[in-house]
Amino acid sequence: MSTPEFAEGVVGLVDFDTYLSSGVHIGTRQKTGAMSSFIYRVRPDGLYVLDVRKTDERINLAGRFLARFEPASIVVVSARQYGQRPAQRFGEVTGAKAMVGRFIPGTFTNPFYKGYIEPAALVITDPLADEQPMREAAEVSIPVVGFCDTDNETADIDIIIPTNNKGRRALALVYWLLARQVLRERGDLSPDKPFEVSVEEFETKSGGE
Repeated sequence: MSTPEFAEGVVGLVDFDTYLSSGVHIGTRQKTGAMSSFIYRVRPDGLYVLDVRKTDERINLAGRFLARFEPASIVVVSARQYGQRPAQRFGEVTGAKAMVGRFIPGTFTNPFYKGYIEPAALVITDPLADEQPMREAAEVSIPVVGFCDTDNETADIDIIIPTNNKGRRALALVYWLLARQVLRERGDLSPDKPFEVSVEEFETKSGGE
């Protein structure tokens, strides 16, 4: 497969073309200053292109970070439709608690709410769609790992993973890679052993990208 978007480069977690074929690199037509360092170029049609080498590096970093916590103390959220199935599968595979769809305000900050929980770490699919849990995590000093597109602000995110966070296939791949990396870093999955869960199992089964 030709890779005209990029100069030749090496990535570590999955082959280069897999990132590209899943659309992980496809950003938006807007960029924030916070995301500038993760952008490789802008296309003639105005779309910003993310550097998947940095995506790869940050998934690796986030995997090491999350592996330090008790599995059940990690919460993963997604209000965005195409992130809900990946977030749920991430939870099932790693033991994290998945909270998808609408996030109830006060879940992390109001001890009197019956659904109140105190996670040790939070993973968000999109800082815009998941603003409420992100803000609550910041308020009570819960570290946040966030999948961030070119148009996202990142002030309350501790580990930024640059990616297309709107595409069905892109979200499936980055969540699958993060789950695999967490298991590897915990020692639950040997680096030379295949991950028995397929990336397709992380993908939302509906039309559109």
